[in-house]
Amino acid sequence: MRFKIVQNFDASFTLESQAKETLSKLLTSEAFLNQICQQLQCKKVEFTELLFQPVPYSLTTTKGMPAEFEKYHESDEYAIINVPPNFMFSAKIFQPSRLCAIYQKFDNT
Repeated sequence: MRFKIVQNFDASFTLESQAKETLSKLLTSEAFLNQICQQLQCKKVEFTELLFQPVPYSLTTTKGMPAEFEKYHESDEYAIINVPPNFMFSAKIFQPSRLCAIYQKFDNT
């Protein structure tokens, strides 16, 4: 089996204002934030309002994300999560089909 390395992948996207507002409410709901804290074993997380579309592996995107977001991947102060598919559906976001959200962690235990 041979792998094909993608040279360029356009990860840009635009969300309609209503979809963005709905998604933001879901990603900042108290129940969801508590769930993230439980998984990350920290006292508090805060949504940074940063979203990105995962990208295929390439020579410039070795972490599966646009290069400008790699600094969050390398930092212990941030967590990157996949936006749950039911959130995408509730917000009526069908393109892109997957998104990741960046959260800042506080008071690690």
